[in-house]
Amino acid sequence: MDIVDKVVVVTGAGSGIGRALAQQFAAEGARFVVCADLDGAAAQKTASAIGPNSHSVALDVASRDAINELVMSLEDEQGGIDIFASNAGYAQGGGLGLEPEAWQQMMEVHTWSHLYAAQAVIPLMIERGGGYLLNTSSAAGLLTQMDSGPYAVSKHASVALAEWLAINYKDRGIGVSVLCPQAVRTAILSKRRDKDRDEREEKSVGQKSSAGNGSSNQAAVDGILEPEEVASLCMQAIRTEQFLVLPHPEVARYFQNKANNYDRWLNGMRRMRERLRNR
Repeated sequence: MDIVDKVVVVTGAGSGIGRALAQQFAAEGARFVVCADLDGAAAQKTASAIGPNSHSVALDVASRDAINELVMSLEDEQGGIDIFASNAGYAQGGGLGLEPEAWQQMMEVHTWSHLYAAQAVIPLMIERGGGYLLNTSSAAGLLTQMDSGPYAVSKHASVALAEWLAINYKDRGIGVSVLCPQAVRTAILSKRRDKDRDEREEKSVGQKSSAGNGSSNQAAVDGILEPEEVASLCMQAIRTEQFLVLPHPEVARYFQNKANNYDRWLNGMRRMRERLRNR
């Protein structure tokens, strides 16, 4: 899809990949870019940097009503949304010890929000002849996230949803790309690395670690990319209508290894987990 003269919404646009996406859409010639974020002030900062062809909105992507309201307002004011980039996300470690509400919240932000956006915009896009969805997932959606059960599960679900949409709506003019990066220099990565450091310090003084296995450090082995690099690859994917966006090419090899021999991959991940826990 050509980005020039398009109306674009980017969620999670207050920082990181979202901010870079919003700025890159504008640079590529989008007519109007909506910067949405739970942090309204951060969204405003991004919109102000873009200029008069941008608008900010405080948005809780876990609220279906809020997404519907945004979509309908742009239908009236801008003639509809051409590209919806569902990018909002956050990180939280933990596993079975977390309360179900923690799992549910991560599903709402990483998966249900993508569904809410699709339900709201796809029928309207079809009426106008087509549109595009860019859904941010993670390499964890293809592989796993050892230190966070809800992150791994919610990101897998977001990839599955994107696949289903791509299969069922391509012939109706809807393009779909799913972004699956490893380490990117964002606030999410900083929080993970701080958590890893704190847990290593706890172990060094004989305290019990809370199951952190340093998986963010492992991801960083393949390189930490800048958000702008990732955003540029996303623009290329939208122009060529490429489904899977892998800023870290190593992920394709890991994913292939997993598909070739699932049990061997699982055993390898268990060994890696033990090595990281014993550092």
